[in-house]
Amino acid sequence: MDKKLLGIFAFILLIILLAGCQEEPEEETTADEAKSEETSQAETRAQQYIELWNNQEFSKMYGSFLNKGSKDVYGSQNFVAWQEDIYEQLGVSDVNVTYTPPEEAVDYAADMPADFDIHVEMETMAGPVEFDQTLTLLYETHQEMEDWFVEWNPTYILPRLEMGDEVEVRLTEPVRGELVDRNDKPIAVNSDAMMVGVVPQNFNTPEQKEKLARALEMDVSDIEAAMNKSWVQPHYFVPIKQVPSSDQLMLDRVFAVPGTKQEPSEFREYPYGEALAHLTGYIGPITGEQLEQLKDQGYGPNDMIGRQGLERALEDRLRGKPGMQVIAHKPAAGTDPVTLYENDAGEGEVIKLTIDAELQKSIFESMAGEPGASAAVDPETGETLALVSSPSYNPNEFVKGITGSRYQELNDAKNKPLFNRFAASYSPGSAIKPVTAAIGLEAGAIDPEEGIDIEGKRWQLNGSWGGFHITRLHDDVKNPVDLHKALVYSDNIYFAQKGLDIGREDMIDGFKDFGFTEDIPFVLNLQPSQITNNGSLGSDGQTADTAYGQGQMLVNILHLATMYEPFLNGGTMYEASIFLEEDEPTVWKEGLVSDNHAELLQTAMRSAITDGYAKSANIGEVAVAGKTGTAELKMRTGDAGKENGYFVGYDSENPNAIIAMMIEGIEDESNGSDYVAGKVAGVLKAHKE
Repeated sequence: MDKKLLGIFAFILLIILLAGCQEEPEEETTADEAKSEETSQAETRAQQYIELWNNQEFSKMYGSFLNKGSKDVYGSQNFVAWQEDIYEQLGVSDVNVTYTPPEEAVDYAADMPADFDIHVEMETMAGPVEFDQTLTLLYETHQEMEDWFVEWNPTYILPRLEMGDEVEVRLTEPVRGELVDRNDKPIAVNSDAMMVGVVPQNFNTPEQKEKLARALEMDVSDIEAAMNKSWVQPHYFVPIKQVPSSDQLMLDRVFAVPGTKQEPSEFREYPYGEALAHLTGYIGPITGEQLEQLKDQGYGPNDMIGRQGLERALEDRLRGKPGMQVIAHKPAAGTDPVTLYENDAGEGEVIKLTIDAELQKSIFESMAGEPGASAAVDPETGETLALVSSPSYNPNEFVKGITGSRYQELNDAKNKPLFNRFAASYSPGSAIKPVTAAIGLEAGAIDPEEGIDIEGKRWQLNGSWGGFHITRLHDDVKNPVDLHKALVYSDNIYFAQKGLDIGREDMIDGFKDFGFTEDIPFVLNLQPSQITNNGSLGSDGQTADTAYGQGQMLVNILHLATMYEPFLNGGTMYEASIFLEEDEPTVWKEGLVSDNHAELLQTAMRSAITDGYAKSANIGEVAVAGKTGTAELKMRTGDAGKENGYFVGYDSENPNAIIAMMIEGIEDESNGSDYVAGKVAGVLKAHKE
């Protein structure tokens, strides 16, 4: 090879080797990448601050995120304590601060503010508050670290709020909603009244209390109890009793007592009084315990609140939303207050019920104060037309301010007028027999054409039950006894034997198909119906007893009325509705009885009135059909005692209402179920007219 060419080749090889031995240069950070890093840091800090804000962790916000200038101006006392105090006054909850990140990267240079548009939402005692704000972060060295810090001012709490402002929250009570029946008749309405009260520092002598007690027709102890509630302060107005504006005589007597005050208020009135008391319930002064639980929802110490019945169950809908005005009082003398936020009170709803108030009144009056319960439903819709507990009380007494002695009188009364019987459950007796019949028919255990021979009034299975016997009231029914005769003459022995034919498991399943053991779907709490105490049938004797509604079976009166719906509408049980606003009925159970079997039951229930022993319901004006029932209240078989009388009936020519009624403690010899049947027939007659 030419020496010249060889030298050139060696030189090139040396250059390549030297190049390979050099370290690779570090990659330079581009300007765009630096911007991205700074942007990420600013947004991350903003996100962290917002998360603490949403959790109301003001101390952490102050300690780790506020810039030096904000800390110097406002300090921890203003940032943390002031903010917490205002949030407490407003009853703030569910704080939700959000921001929308920019669509494109923004150059947040370290020497310029980083601004983020945020939206602040919070729930308060008077409803939602929301506003827009700009969250500004500055890049600075603070607390021995370089980072982005928030430049804060009081407008982050509420717009227009300034340092030194004293915040006052004024609440405006909403107008309480009303309850009306299906025909717009008032059930719970508002009328004008005066709230009579005292200011403790101006009302502290025994003479004043005695005079006011006489004027208001109440006890001194009740006045003292109101003045000694936990929330009372010497300068507070303490409500004692509402007096309708129409009762001018009482108001004049009160006005003559020194140290009293009167404030206009609305009086809650219940036009149907006792007839609807357990259903509507009533409102009353809020208790200290309730106030502590509900203070964040805008309730104050002078407020009224639903205490029982629908008034309590529908409190949220009836009360409405209180109005709120947030006012900043400026520290400078002569400076007018500034309204930081204001919203109007939202009126409570007018709720239209399925109840027919006149039908309810008619049922209540027919019960004549006797202890018992009644329910009426529309079989085509499941609408609750009436729900009665007797005896009752006047809910207007509670609104006015019932005295301790009067309450004790009601509480101690023999027939317990304060006890809500339609919410309880009772042994149904023979009123359950159509349901047992439907279960047996659908299971194939009852052949309606097949009769059985029954002799005498007492029977037991193969003589194996010792002293326990199934008894029937009438032994003059001609054999053979078929399903029709057994329903017409209410034969316990027939149903006991057929219960054994159905069998324990099928009987339990059948009753469960009719809603037994389940919670009853209704706006008020009703005690569920039970088959037995433990849900099972432990013996043949218990199975036989349960088949005709004795043993341990318990049934709620509204549920009982509902169980008769399938016999009239094609096999469906509806959930018992009470709001007329509901568009479509809600099916609870369906396919419970075939049309053919339902027709057999309808025929028998009409014959029970025309041919059986419910003669009091056999009136010319209405073709009543139904089933009687007696539940024995005895310690031992054969004992004389009392019974609960039942009747479930309807107008067979126009079955637009099923009425179930139970009267407690009727003497055995009086044929109590016929007595109740006569009451229901009278109501059906009035309802038809």
